[in-house]
Amino acid sequence: MKFSIQREQLLKPLQTIVGVVERRQTLPVLSNVLVSVKDGSLSMTTTDLEVEMIATVSIDAAEEGDITIPARKFVDICRALPEGAMLNISQDPEKERVTVRSGKSRFNLSTLPATDFPNVEEAAVQFSFSVPQQVIKQAIEKTSFAMAQQDVRYYLNGLLLEVSAGYLSAVATDGHRLALCKKEADIQPVDVIQIIVPRKGVMELVKLVEDEGSVEVQLGTNHIKIRFDDYVFTSKLIDGKFPDYQRVIPRNSDKKITADREHLRQAFVRTSILSNEKYRGIRFRLSPGLLQAQANNPEMEEAEEEIEVDYQGSELEIGFNVSYLVDALSAVSDDTVTMELGDPNSSCVIRGTEDPSCTYVIMPMRL
Repeated sequence: MKFSIQREQLLKPLQTIVGVVERRQTLPVLSNVLVSVKDGSLSMTTTDLEVEMIATVSIDAAEEGDITIPARKFVDICRALPEGAMLNISQDPEKERVTVRSGKSRFNLSTLPATDFPNVEEAAVQFSFSVPQQVIKQAIEKTSFAMAQQDVRYYLNGLLLEVSAGYLSAVATDGHRLALCKKEADIQPVDVIQIIVPRKGVMELVKLVEDEGSVEVQLGTNHIKIRFDDYVFTSKLIDGKFPDYQRVIPRNSDKKITADREHLRQAFVRTSILSNEKYRGIRFRLSPGLLQAQANNPEMEEAEEEIEVDYQGSELEIGFNVSYLVDALSAVSDDTVTMELGDPNSSCVIRGTEDPSCTYVIMPMRL
């Protein structure tokens, strides 16, 4: 294998896919990137056995071949070389080495055989469809913050993607809050399809999706594959039953507040400064035209904000985790939001006033 390529051509795709590589590996070859040259194109593959990413770049005259190279060292070398540098990469099969030359710099890297590199096992494709990248991007960005981190309910440590007639929905919950984004899409499955993409797969996928262009999505029983122009993303799925999220959304909230989103968010951020660092609780006091947000902590410090809101209902006192409120308000794009409340034991529902495609549900706290 032998090829030449400009630094920028190689660095961007390599940086995009290297996030899959874990710093500590059980198999040494998983620390490497599989580099293959064939038919005038260079493909690079990284995997952790759960998520696989492939980047493809067109190159001119090259000797075909494939080998695996230490991924992070390869990225660091490319990053450290000057802008516009040409890289000449050649393989020495006898010494099990790859040499990277650029100007007066030379690097010899150890390699492992391409035959050792594992593929993510895939089952048959059940359903495939094409969708604008922007739909996937918005669905993930508006919901992924609500995924659980390391919950024993392993199915919460991921994002539910639901494919239904005319819609693609993304849902995330950690058991205390829920984020739902339902986007219109030109897809017509025979039945509603639900899959759970693991947290790491979601975080890597969001790096790939852009605002323009469309992608082909393939769903299998245990994997999702998304084909971009220059990338292929594959992830295994979490095998589990996601909670019925429709049951979590309150339907009978009789108190509706309308307020300026940024004004509300900034007030909550200020109040959170003196909230209990462990529980992050703030108290709402709601009265006609006014929302009071109050926080205190074990040091007996107190913060209070009075926010003018559009509200004409009865008085209410209720507690919430302020971080969850700030996250939800940060995810809404509209200038004004509605907050729907019931009694002190009911969840709060937050939506944008103009674009109600995203819904955020936050459970109350006892303070």
